[in-house]
Amino acid sequence: MVMIRELRIVMPMSLEEYEVGMIYTIMKMEQENLTSREGVEVLENLCFEDDMLGNGQYTSKIYHLQSKLPTWLKTFAPKSSLKIQEESWNAYPKSKTVIKSSCFNQCLLTVETINKPDNGCSENVFGLSDELIAVRKLEVLDINSVEKDYWSKIISMKKIDFSAFESKRTGRGPLLKGWQNTCKPVMTAYKLVTVDAPIWGFGNRLEETIQAAQRALLLESHRLCFMQIDKWFGMTMHQISDTEKDDDLQAVFTAQKR
Repeated sequence: MVMIRELRIVMPMSLEEYEVGMIYTIMKMEQENLTSREGVEVLENLCFEDDMLGNGQYTSKIYHLQSKLPTWLKTFAPKSSLKIQEESWNAYPKSKTVIKSSCFNQCLLTVETINKPDNGCSENVFGLSDELIAVRKLEVLDINSVEKDYWSKIISMKKIDFSAFESKRTGRGPLLKGWQNTCKPVMTAYKLVTVDAPIWGFGNRLEETIQAAQRALLLESHRLCFMQIDKWFGMTMHQISDTEKDDDLQAVFTAQKR
């Protein structure tokens, strides 16, 4: 059975700031995960046109992050074969990402995103049918929450208490209880996460694992985005593009032969 979850992540920034901040954050996360044996391999990076999304950038990547997987999952395939294949269509403020595993080709993770200048109050932004809404699980994620599940511990790289954090350059923060209702500027990343793992015997467990891992990754990346706001605030998209070409980041954005 397909597992559907809608995650809403409220952020204390504008839509324009979020676009720059998330690109910067993802770039840094990929750089930190790059080692001699694991990292990100970029296969394609080109422009696209789509009737639904509009015009944007298409990327195709392979993630070599086997050490992040739980032990029970590694037992079903050789470690060397556990590669994550990602295709992404980014037409900001909308995007779509499809992720597959080289080991479980029949499994599919799809993340559809719509970013809106609100505090997570918009309903059914994805235009779901009544049937899909009935089976969808909705959750509003707070970037100041403390998570203790397996994936949060594995993925988490930085620990910070946003209830005591204040940005020096923007003056934003601290994020106290109910901050989503009073913060200005504010925006929300609406994420529709769909997982289909039609594998007899443990498909449901795999779907739950993928959903939990994706939730933890999205929460961590958004926490890092705000934590690093003083580093990227004021940058333009052109400056971000130049940063991608810096020598110290070149290994992340250039195809690596394995």
